[in-house]
Amino acid sequence: MPGKVLTNYDLEKMVDTTDDWIIQRTGIKQRRIVENGQITSDLATQASLRAMEDAGVSPRDLDMIITSTITPDHIFPSTSCFIQQKIGATRAGAFDILAACAGFIYAMSIAQSFVNSGAVETVLVAGAECLSTITDYTDRTTCVLFGDGAGAVVIQKSLTQHEILSTSLAADGSQADILIMPGGGARSPASLESIQQRAHYIQFKGKEVFKLAIQNITSLILETVNKNNLTIEDIDLIIPHQSNLRIIEATMEKLGLPMEKAFVNIDKYGNTSSASIPIAIDEARREGRLRRGDLVMLVAFGGGLTWGSSVIRW
Repeated sequence: MPGKVLTNYDLEKMVDTTDDWIIQRTGIKQRRIVENGQITSDLATQASLRAMEDAGVSPRDLDMIITSTITPDHIFPSTSCFIQQKIGATRAGAFDILAACAGFIYAMSIAQSFVNSGAVETVLVAGAECLSTITDYTDRTTCVLFGDGAGAVVIQKSLTQHEILSTSLAADGSQADILIMPGGGARSPASLESIQQRAHYIQFKGKEVFKLAIQNITSLILETVNKNNLTIEDIDLIIPHQSNLRIIEATMEKLGLPMEKAFVNIDKYGNTSSASIPIAIDEARREGRLRRGDLVMLVAFGGGLTWGSSVIRW
């Protein structure tokens, strides 16, 4: 995580908002923000080096690097290529994916498929974001939500370590305008007009996102446990994308599960999009919330619209 902390009290000085208003509607108390000159590949590189050290692999062991991000260093080349260069993974192929907040689960699914096919042995998967670079700090409805950060995992074929039991992915492109950054692509290249329209910042329709997130996440979790011949009670811990505490609470209520079965750290970091799940996995493990043999559900919902889930035996 970046070292700079942006609190709700800091935001009170920037826009018409209050600490109480933000906490009541989002559960967020603070978020981390990159310093000047710090970029997405910097955060991802730090997380990747820590993940490799933890997994006991070297950069030379990597066959592939996959990074999920909506805030790449550049439109191209990929942020994964910059990570490859920074860590010295000279054997690794490298590419990015863009599936917004569900991106880490998408990237992990791709990595799992490559490993299971036998095409590669070791894949580094990173979720990394500098959302402060695309956040409009004059818009009180969005600027309170987002933070920066990165997390990474190493995926290998193993008969003795953790196991990804299944992954489910979904999308609905008809709802693309609900959560979008309209400027900067082929449809709306950067121009004086697009800058004046503030089109290069995140825009979203909060009520629609809230409703669809709860509906789709709940349905996907239930489908995923059924696919694995499990019940919802069999899941020891749910690690959701940290988008909004109210969404997490409403989802757990619909599932009939206590909040104690969900890991939450949104109060410290805000919404870090692709980075939120790997950050949460790392913190949950450090806090002793993940025990050997536990069944863990990862679930995320984001722009696209995209959503996904994964069941892991820890």
